[in-house]
Amino acid sequence: MRITSRRKTIAFFLTLGVGLAGLAVAVGSGWIILNWREGVKVFLGVIFFGAIIAGIILNTIFLIREIRRNEQHDSFINAVTHELKTPIASIRLYLETLQRHDVDEPQRRNFFRLMLLDTDRLLGTVEQVLKAGETGAKRSLRHATDIDLGKLVRECVELARTRHHLQPELLRYEEATENGAGSKVLGEPEELRTAITNILDNAIKYSGNHVDISVQLQTPDAKHLLVRVRDRGVGIPNEELKRIFKRFYRVPHRSMSHVKGTGLGLFIVRAIARKHGGRVFAESDGEGRGTTVSIELPRSAT
Repeated sequence: MRITSRRKTIAFFLTLGVGLAGLAVAVGSGWIILNWREGVKVFLGVIFFGAIIAGIILNTIFLIREIRRNEQHDSFINAVTHELKTPIASIRLYLETLQRHDVDEPQRRNFFRLMLLDTDRLLGTVEQVLKAGETGAKRSLRHATDIDLGKLVRECVELARTRHHLQPELLRYEEATENGAGSKVLGEPEELRTAITNILDNAIKYSGNHVDISVQLQTPDAKHLLVRVRDRGVGIPNEELKRIFKRFYRVPHRSMSHVKGTGLGLFIVRAIARKHGGRVFAESDGEGRGTTVSIELPRSAT
């Protein structure tokens, strides 16, 4: 209901803007026709009405962007609220059960294990929100060191396998470096680890029950290294490929509506890539055909 209301609001402002611009063009054209013999008045009139039309168009664009931004903020708040509330409610339920009932040792250990998983989920959400604010505020590297990107990506892949209980053949890693150099980049290890982990988590999350992911480290040229993460998941429509890196944005997949998130993961990846002098981009043949997310970084001179 709320989305429909916002769409109607956007349509209203768009129609109003187009109508006002058309009215301004009509009035301006009529005025010019009536005064076409007076060159100075016509010239000034054209400038004046051009400024009015430009103002109306810019105002309409601004209003529509603000409406969409507010919609994204609301979606983000709802997502974060769910991501925070669900594990807290789960932990509370287990604690109440332990308090009110006699639970045998195996079940008690299972409760503790589940509560630890819920706290990890809760901590992950909080860290992602804090990281988004931190990466948005920091524009330069403060503690840059030479990093073996190949080693770092391998560690991230191993961690993702462990966290998501995946067999090696479901999440594969391959190095295809050329140009006679190693895989060193200049950067902050924790930030690059966060970026690679976010890409891997997204690939796994949107693969559903058919995880088949390949990770490659490539050298597109002598000055850059490229990490490509390719999945066979739900895919992304072509018009959404650039939007997925915006803050709070999530692709509306009907088949994956149960997948929760904050819409910050790829925004953080883009911020980290830019801070390291690189870039991130996505490729997909469409819905149901998988997605490839690549992060390109400048190779270290040393």
